[in-house]
Parts: sequence; C-alpha cells; structure tokens
Amino acid sequence: MVHAFFWLLPLLYKTCPGHAWVASNFLMTGPKAHLTYARSVQGGALTGIEECKHQFAWDRWNCPDSATQLKGLKRATRESSFVHAISSAGVMYTLTRNCSLGDLDNCGCDVSNNGKIGGRGWLWGGCSDNVDFGERISKQYVDGQETGQDSRAAVNLHNNAAGRLAVKATMKRICRCHGMSESCSVQTCWTQLSDFREIGNYLKIKHGQAQKLDIDKRRMRAGNSADNRGAVVDAFGGVAMELIYLEDSPDYCQRNTSMGLYGTEGRECVQHGEGLTAWERRSCRRLCHECGLRVEERRTDVVSSCNCKFHWCCTVNCEDCSQVIVKHVCARWEGADGNGFRRRVRGPK
Repeated sequence: MVHAFFWLLPLLYKTCPGHAWVASNFLMTGPKAHLTYARSVQGGALTGIEECKHQFAWDRWNCPDSATQLKGLKRATRESSFVHAISSAGVMYTLTRNCSLGDLDNCGCDVSNNGKIGGRGWLWGGCSDNVDFGERISKQYVDGQETGQDSRAAVNLHNNAAGRLAVKATMKRICRCHGMSESCSVQTCWTQLSDFREIGNYLKIKHGQAQKLDIDKRRMRAGNSADNRGAVVDAFGGVAMELIYLEDSPDYCQRNTSMGLYGTEGRECVQHGEGLTAWERRSCRRLCHECGLRVEERRTDVVSSCNCKFHWCCTVNCEDCSQVIVKHVCARWEGADGNGFRRRVRGPK
C-alpha cells in the first residue's frame, strides 16, 4: 500500500487535550464532522500520490514512496514541488467532489450564481461543484502542516496553492439547452471538476516548466517568517500558477539510499506495444542508455488456466496454457568500469 497521508499524517491524527482536532477551525463542530473531513483528506492524499506515480512511471524519478514521506520532502527540489502540488490538488478535489455529492454535512452544490447571466445566450444554473469549499478546507488541512519559518516552507505553501489553482484552471463548463423543440435558444450552465487525470497532466507540464527560485539571501534571516515569505513573494509573486523550487535535483540514475533513491538499475522500460506515447517509447533510452546501463530482455513462462468448460453437474475442467511474458529492464554492462556503468549522455528526465 502507498505510504498514505505522508506529511498529512500528523494533522489527521494529532489531538490536543481538552480540544477537538488540531486543525478543526471548520464550519461545524464536533469530532464526527472533523472525522468526515479527515476521511476526504485521506482519500484526496491517496488520489494525489497515485496520480504522481502514474505521471512519472517512465521517468528516472518515479515518485517512489520515499518521496512522499517527511524525509523525501526535506529538499525543495523540482520533484518535491510536484508532490506538494498534486497532493494539495488531490485533497481539494476530493473535498469538492464529496461536498457536491452530498457526502459532507452542511455542504452541497454551489448555487451562488444561479439565475445570473453568464454570457450571451446562457444563464448560470444547475449544480456547480463547490470549489470554494474544497479550497478553503483543504488549505486549512494542508497548509497547516507548514510550520517552518524559512524559505522552504514558503515555497511549499506556494506549490500547495499552485495545486489548488490547477483544480480551478481545469474545470469545465457544462451546459443544457432550453427552448421550443430543443432549439437551444437559452442554455443553463454550471461548472464541473475535470477528471483528476487532466489535473495530473496539467501539473506534469507545470513540473517541466518549474522555475528555480532566485531570492535575495540577505533577506532570508532565520526565524523571520514575514521576511522569508516576503522574499518569495517578491521573487515569484506574479507567477502564482507556476511551480517553483530552491534546490537542483540529485542524480536519479544513481542509487542513494541516504536520500531514499534507488536509481534506475532494475527498472522496467517499454520498447514496443500498441498505444504507447512518445515518452513511453523513449523510456528504455531515458532509464537505461542515458544512465549508462543496457537493456536486458527477460522472459518468464507463466502457466494459467484456459479453455475452461462446464460439465453438468457440477464441475469445470480447464487446460493449462503456457504464455511467455517478455519484459525489458535496465541492467549493468559487464566489465564496462568498476561499477558496471558506461559513460552516458544525459537527456531529459
């Protein structure tokens, strides 16, 4: 199972004597309400990490479990910026969806604009997803974890916000026609969350475009939160939707257990197949060749039941069928150098 909730765990389960949950400044009071929100946060965190693993399945950094734990989030790299953004987006997305579905007490569709003119030939109506609620509650949960007073905490908060903005940026307007014989003379429209995969695709592009933060270090005085965060705002105040980071990424080709990195040796890649994207087709080059490794073909015989027939009454007879499963993995060159690696030319991650 994915190491769920990673940096959200302390928030989900931490309690204080004589008080309700720590981050319980919500619309309702009482442990039942907070537990309901916590379950949505839990589900949203899992959704975010599962999407992270999907988006980076064929990259050198493949969103390993170590990257979603506190140890892996201590470095403010390009990759940690994505983890913060996609996790924040997942929490907001799940809270918003559950709110609109009526799964959360005292929360439902956003009807604040219903009846107002939205544009030429259409009015606001229907059941718009309540993103304001999702944004507000997710911000309390997720941003509440950043208690640091340094630039890294400020960058994390920025990337959390970028993830929430991604949810809004990918929303769709859905319309229904009205009029005689469905003439569509007037339309009623509402906003709806996109599939979370679209949000993941959106943030993967933002990851590729992420910008390294260049700040005035003279302003980064220890313990002065306002000054630290002010420096971040000054440096990237005009790019709220962009991901930002402080440190260059380590070499993801190489194994580094102290950083929770396993390298690309032993990773599977794909060479052939229907419906592969260009990024997937180049995975062997990216994971193996450009990391100084070779592609090794491994064949496995798998026996399974087949040609099963039902006989009255009451048995099922099957044959044993053998199938060869072919996989390609990154492996060391024999005798290339002391470590089994060859000199490599790096391409995109």
